Amino acid sequence: MSLISKPTSKVSTFTFILLLLLSFVIIVAYSSPDSNVEANEPGSGSGSDEDLEQLLAVDEQLQEDHRPEQQSEAKTVSKAQRIVLELNGDNAKRVINGNEFVMVLGYAPWCARSAELMPRFAEAATALKEIGSSILMAKIDGDRYSKIASEFEIRGFPTLLLFVNGTSQTYNGGSSAEDIVIWVQKKTGAPIITVNTVDEAQSFLKKYHTFVLGLFEKLEGSEHNEFVKAAKSDDEIQFVQTSNSDVAKLLFPDLKTNNVFIGMVKTEAERFTVYDGSYKMEKILEFLGSNKFPLITKLTDTNTVWVYSSPVKLQVMLFSKAADFQKIAQPLEDIARKLKSKLMFIYVDITNENLAMPFLTLFGIEDANKTVVAAFDNNLNSKYLLESDATPNNIEEFCSGLAHGTVSRYYRSEPIPDNENASIVTVVGKTFDELVLNSHENVLLEVHTPWCVKCEAVSKQVEKLAKHFKGFENLVFARIDASANEHTKLEVDDEYPMILLYKSGEKEKPLKLSTKLSAKDMAVFINEELKPKDGSAAKDEL
Repeated sequence: MSLISKPTSKVSTFTFILLLLLSFVIIVAYSSPDSNVEANEPGSGSGSDEDLEQLLAVDEQLQEDHRPEQQSEAKTVSKAQRIVLELNGDNAKRVINGNEFVMVLGYAPWCARSAELMPRFAEAATALKEIGSSILMAKIDGDRYSKIASEFEIRGFPTLLLFVNGTSQTYNGGSSAEDIVIWVQKKTGAPIITVNTVDEAQSFLKKYHTFVLGLFEKLEGSEHNEFVKAAKSDDEIQFVQTSNSDVAKLLFPDLKTNNVFIGMVKTEAERFTVYDGSYKMEKILEFLGSNKFPLITKLTDTNTVWVYSSPVKLQVMLFSKAADFQKIAQPLEDIARKLKSKLMFIYVDITNENLAMPFLTLFGIEDANKTVVAAFDNNLNSKYLLESDATPNNIEEFCSGLAHGTVSRYYRSEPIPDNENASIVTVVGKTFDELVLNSHENVLLEVHTPWCVKCEAVSKQVEKLAKHFKGFENLVFARIDASANEHTKLEVDDEYPMILLYKSGEKEKPLKLSTKLSAKDMAVFINEELKPKDGSAAKDEL
């Protein structure tokens, strides 16, 4: 899991922008725990197993000297952090090649996200040790030991890698300690926890908050086999199984059968969900994909990757202040419940600019002071906006239209300008169809942006061409600001400026003129393309 990537500016692939822009969100950094690890200074060459045993021995002695209730939270965190082995240039390869399973956190001391993930990683290490996992949890300062980090393919911070017998695979789970524990257990241990007694069930409930329960008369047979296959295929959710109906009813209080049963438990409003499909791995996984998220997911600094991984790609996003959101939360949950398998609902605190603005700017909304309801289809790279007031009735109508495919896509557009007597027509998103695609005239369109350093020079050439061809039959000169206007037929591939010639009758396939051409060469090109069929002379001299 690498959380830092290069952003892209292409509007047509805005879903990637969302994800990548959010990866730069500035969060409150924790104090670096590195000071707790002193045994592995560069050049020490100490062995991993010996170091770990010595540190754990110290922890056990501390437990004997102080009763658990007297241990402060700081000491507990300190213990967890010491369980994580610090790698350096001398011991890293030996540790990874000498252990079957090693989870490595690549971090940088200056990285705020690393600081946030570090205590969670340490907490996961503690939990894994307590359940007897054989995995060795380690971390490396990728900034200080850049050479070894590069060899491990740690290119961003933080990065989580699982090494199995020296071969790495990238961690792709969530960022909480529970997420890490579940993912590691799925990759290195049993994919399902078996609970036989009520005491074991009570202990399980203290550790896991979201899980899938399977009740089987015997832990064998075709139905159970499909449950096991699903558990192995899913990396995010803890599976638990039992053949004891009392245990099952403790884990799933809404249980109303003693027969074969699968159900999902969450901590959200829709706490208990019964699976009523066929006992096939694919169907079970579809059920998980549709139900693992809350009815309304609150977007945070740390769950963006998890949210984006949802199999439900048509996502409704409600941007609102916390107090305003509470007023419509209940009707919104009712709407989400009705459309659960079709739409995913996400709440974003509009006062958190780092989270909200990357989305809102895609709609040209820079200073929203009231609730905004928008939607993204991450399969079609399209977006939608509720342009009426965000009342429960309007939101439900908007969401129902999304689910049934009757809501029109939203394209950013500047206000429609007055082009009267203009030698070069200004096109905006709302007038692109009328002035370019549906026009019976040939249209030479200059595509520019305010921040493009080459655009000004090309604009002057276009102005010169417009004067030269003034009065030329059926040729219109136009320009559009691509930073403020969108259209599905306007594909620019981040190349600014761009000059496109939309020939009458061939508007679906515009011709691209090289912006490196001189004005004279452009005039020759235009004349060649628009030469009258009767062979009459055209204007080819500037």
